[in-house]
Amino acid sequence: MLGRVTNQTSAMAASRQLQANAARLAQLQGQASSLKAIGVPSDDPTGTGQSLLVRSAQAANTQYSRNADDGDGWLTMTDSALSDTANILRRIRDLTVQGANDGSMSPTAKEAIATELTGLKSDLLASANTTYAGRSVFAGTSDANGAFSPETSTTDPVTGVVTTTPPAFTGTAGSSVQRRISDSTTVKVDTDGAAVFGTGSDSVFSMVDSIVSDLRAGVNVNPQLNAIDARLDAVNAARGDVGARQAQIERAQDSLKSSSVSLENQRSGIEDLDLAKVILQLQTQQVSYQSALATTAKVIQPTLMDFLR
Repeated sequence: MLGRVTNQTSAMAASRQLQANAARLAQLQGQASSLKAIGVPSDDPTGTGQSLLVRSAQAANTQYSRNADDGDGWLTMTDSALSDTANILRRIRDLTVQGANDGSMSPTAKEAIATELTGLKSDLLASANTTYAGRSVFAGTSDANGAFSPETSTTDPVTGVVTTTPPAFTGTAGSSVQRRISDSTTVKVDTDGAAVFGTGSDSVFSMVDSIVSDLRAGVNVNPQLNAIDARLDAVNAARGDVGARQAQIERAQDSLKSSSVSLENQRSGIEDLDLAKVILQLQTQQVSYQSALATTAKVIQPTLMDFLR
């Protein structure tokens, strides 16, 4: 059964329609200004959920990219330090070969070699204590200033004999610094300084001390070549391992860059508007609103006040 239609009910219905048209027009104007399809979650609840998921993936991708860049920096610095170490060891080997020629070298020449070897040992210590962003690349998770302690010397107060203690490994044995580059992948970015430079009497520093001592004592240093070659092999093996890990990180960086572009396209497809499309909708809505205003003015009957004029 139809109820009675009065001027008041017609006016209220017309007002509701005009308000709806005006609200839609205002929404389109806001979208045209911001170029965003979603101003508030109620504009598109499904799209809002998808947008949150994509933005979460973007945040994770950005963090993985930072991790990969940091890891690449660690490994680049480590490779440089290992390259310097290998060059120093090769120079030590050349000097040792020269010092092994007992019959053709004077004590003065041997002392000159011993002095240079001592200087090269300091260079080895500097390479062993290489840092990146304030962290030692050879000390594992240790927060020490370096992977190896400085060389120390003590003098016996009675005999006057000077005892030198070679640098000792101060890193955290068995630990490793990891960088996560994806949801399921982590990469070790540090290198075990104890394996590269040795520890105690087997360290590269003790080896150089032994060569210097033999040279000054007139002992044939030719047997020391085997120890130098073994340490060079350890350095080269470490460089190969670093290269493999760095290649893995570089592949991850390329993948993360591709993912970043893909995720941004997804986000844009959900949140951003097609400007041409929204302008067309805005023009259509403006025409519709103007038509509604004109129609309402004709449909609503004149009031008593109109008759009293």
